[in-house]
Amino acid sequence: MGRALTIQRSVIPISDRARQLERLRSKRDHYRANDCRYWVFEEASVHGAFLEFVEADSADAIAAAHSSALDAPIDATRIYLEVELS
Repeated sequence: MGRALTIQRSVIPISDRARQLERLRSKRDHYRANDCRYWVFEEASVHGAFLEFVEADSADAIAAAHSSALDAPIDATRIYLEVELS
């Protein structure tokens, strides 16, 4: 079984960065509790530009986690599936 992934990009004013980090911690906790892995990256040259990745063992697992999230991605149905290259 392949893995599934979603990606969300957001840009926030630097003055809202502390509040954004708290929101991201809450999202991390939600996705971890729903058997997903969650990463956040911030663009090196643009503080406040974030990429969020949610990964799970299946598209169904991600869809279920997104549907119960308080702050789901804008396009929660855009799920990428791992491609087997062997």
